[in-house]
Amino acid sequence: MNPIAKMHKGSALYRISVLSVMALLIGVSASLAAIAFADSVIWLNNALLISPRMRVQYAGSPYVVLAATLFAPIAGGIIVGLLLQKFTNARRPLGPADVIVATQMRLPLPDARSGIVSTMAAALSIGFGASVGQYGPMVYLGALIGSAAEKLKLRIRSISAIAMACGVAAAISTAFNAPIAGLVFAHEVILRHYSLQAFAPVTVASATGYVIANVMFDRPPLFLVEFPGVANSHEFLLFAMLGVIAALIAKIYMRFLLRSAEIAKKLAIPQWVKPGLAGLAVGVTALWLPDVIGIGKEALRFATIEGAFTPTELLVLVAAKIILTAVCLGFGFAGGVFSPALLIGILSGALFWNLLDGFQLLENSGIVVYAVCGMMAVTSPVIGAPLTTILIVFELTRNYDLTVAAMVAVVFSNLVSYRIFGRSLFDIQLAAKGVDLSTGRDHARLAAISVAKFATTDFPAASPDEPAQAALDRCPREQWNEIYVAGNNGDFHGIMYKSERFNDPNALVADVTRPATVIFDEETNVKQAMEKFIGFVGTAAPLVASDGRLLGVVTEADIFRAYLDTVQELRNEENASA
Repeated sequence: MNPIAKMHKGSALYRISVLSVMALLIGVSASLAAIAFADSVIWLNNALLISPRMRVQYAGSPYVVLAATLFAPIAGGIIVGLLLQKFTNARRPLGPADVIVATQMRLPLPDARSGIVSTMAAALSIGFGASVGQYGPMVYLGALIGSAAEKLKLRIRSISAIAMACGVAAAISTAFNAPIAGLVFAHEVILRHYSLQAFAPVTVASATGYVIANVMFDRPPLFLVEFPGVANSHEFLLFAMLGVIAALIAKIYMRFLLRSAEIAKKLAIPQWVKPGLAGLAVGVTALWLPDVIGIGKEALRFATIEGAFTPTELLVLVAAKIILTAVCLGFGFAGGVFSPALLIGILSGALFWNLLDGFQLLENSGIVVYAVCGMMAVTSPVIGAPLTTILIVFELTRNYDLTVAAMVAVVFSNLVSYRIFGRSLFDIQLAAKGVDLSTGRDHARLAAISVAKFATTDFPAASPDEPAQAALDRCPREQWNEIYVAGNNGDFHGIMYKSERFNDPNALVADVTRPATVIFDEETNVKQAMEKFIGFVGTAAPLVASDGRLLGVVTEADIFRAYLDTVQELRNEENASA
């Protein structure tokens, strides 16, 4: 074997060994952390009489239950508000959107203290009864654990993104007892590409999370259902119809989430008080609708039982859960959107079946299949993960017929939701912050690169007051076709082209200066520069400050080199082997 082949083999062995060990350690750590998070929420729910089991035990003390229902969410809101405002640099909850930005833009996560405090705030939010989810915080917690690998200087390409994906996969695998769904979620939502280098360690981490949760701790599944199969072929049309309806419900849910955040920003009250107001709304509503408080696992399980809820109760619960979740997250509680979407979806599916069965126009296969289809058809467009949601159904139920039915609903839901809203709530939130992933990872990265990075000050320049011929004689360099005109204070006037012909030998530079066809400013990014350079004739474009000063020039060659480097970098990530 020649030396180059030996070196390559040794390098591959190093990468495989390091990534495998790293994935195993991250998988164990993230799984244990996710279990600790979930158990702390359960303990708080029991201690504060949020859980239905404890409320039943205290049925003989109705005023105690009433006080806990009303005041626990308010107290939790104030505590969470103070935690986020006093002990985090971001001064807001952190979640999956932050992980997506970090992996896609090759940026670090916010500081570790903010991440830890945000996770604590999420546990307190759910524990005190806020209408928020636990899976979003688990995703961030897994990514936070994985991000520690970057500090080890392991000399492996894309190690940070792979390590965070490992943590996310382990957390999802633990939460749902679904290792395949954890693996796919990490690639579908976080990495947004598949490569053998990432696929292998993420698989190890996800499998490790499953072993920890299912074998070592014997964690119970989210719910158990019995479904003998789809009895009628016409029901697949009903599943598709339910998918379309679910897409509309998902859009309403996401719009409420975004609108609530906008309203909260306009309120002229201290930020730490706002979650307390949301807690008040939860507490008052829960006095009449106790199923809206907290995660709502019991309501989720009862939704698959015929007769557990009337159609009116289901409709009210769906509306209340949408509004309260939007208020809680918009006003500053920490938590996710995944769990509420599951509950909204399963209640919506159950409502669809109740209406269908009530009219008795068509035979059907029972409430279970419609409830599960509704659950996944609402959740999938919210998180932008159709494959993950389909796999969650299969791994939770081990029922092929139920998975196929859910697949039909999810496909139609995503087709409609993509057209009327977008790929996911996370993508819309990121686009509002200037990170647009809708046109591809390459465009998003190019949009994050400022053209100022490529500006040069080594270019032919002239003053508007000097003779034009003197400026031409002073700038004989072949590679430049333009002379950039700036005043004594540096203000940009325009461009003098070296091909310019003038009859007056005494003409000044100002007499032959032309406006620049393309001008960049300090906010211009490479993606915008490429669009501006379409049809451009020349060597470079001036970079002009907001006060009019000429800062430098940016050549076409530098912009297109940046584009090629970015594309090659992404291809290396996507095609990298172990």
